[in-house]
Amino acid sequence: MTIVLNDPASWPTINANYFYSYFVVAAFVGATYDWALTLGQEVELIWRQRWSLMTVLYLCSRYLGILSAGMTLLVIVPTIPLTDTVSWIMYVVRNWTGIVIFAILWVIIITRLYAMYQGSRKILIFLVVTCLAVTIYNGVEAVLMTIHALEEEFILSGTYQCTITYTTDTLILNSVAWTLSLVWEVLALCLAAWIAVKHFRELPQHSAGGIMEDCFAVLMKTHVLYFASFVGVSCFQLIINLSPTISSFQNLTESLTFYGLIQILDVVQMFVLGPRLILGVREFNAKLVADSDAATVMSSVAFQERVHISTGSGV
Repeated sequence: MTIVLNDPASWPTINANYFYSYFVVAAFVGATYDWALTLGQEVELIWRQRWSLMTVLYLCSRYLGILSAGMTLLVIVPTIPLTDTVSWIMYVVRNWTGIVIFAILWVIIITRLYAMYQGSRKILIFLVVTCLAVTIYNGVEAVLMTIHALEEEFILSGTYQCTITYTTDTLILNSVAWTLSLVWEVLALCLAAWIAVKHFRELPQHSAGGIMEDCFAVLMKTHVLYFASFVGVSCFQLIINLSPTISSFQNLTESLTFYGLIQILDVVQMFVLGPRLILGVREFNAKLVADSDAATVMSSVAFQERVHISTGSGV
């Protein structure tokens, strides 16, 4: 349903919508800028390599993320006109895109932990079962929110605003979903930290190489950055859900500031740091291969020189 208003009293709402749209635009620009920044690495380490499950997961998380951020921009920016039907379709697509991206990122994390634990079936089964449980709950929560959601389009003094209202209280469902996801992420980080610490303690006994260049250090660095961003998103979301002042928009600017920060952190976590979980490992592996090839060439040159010198002295 479309509601047209030209009441001067709606200007605070219009200004607030413009204020929130700045966060949405910043999130989209940030995701696009990171894509452009890493495009060369992506072509070299993803597109030109042999395709695998990780390749598909990377491309899905990267380009579904840009698509989702772009749709959010179209819906939120007040100067872009959209019908309520189009807005509803975009809401459903964005909602389920988030569920799919979370599942993709967790598959990536499970694969990394499985490799760090040297193919332990117990770890794999435990992570898969817990991940499925949380993902199923998130899917059910998304279905219920979609069923109870109502889309309305407002035209306020020539600006456009699409709003989603719910026919039932969804804050508890949403809070439980974020809490379960946060618990799973904390569990995954603890498992990664434990095996990394164990590996670092054993490393000097078997190798004289620097720990900072070890693959475990690369895995932990990207994982910690991703986890920190996820914690930020989860905390902001729980604050909004549990704060009656923010969730009811009693202070419009304060509420939209929280939602804007969530939008930026969410895009960074899922669509920037998420793909870098794969890109960082691919880059490290390519560096190892390059160093190995260089060492092989140096050894070959040195061997040929020794043979040449030995043969010359014999003659």
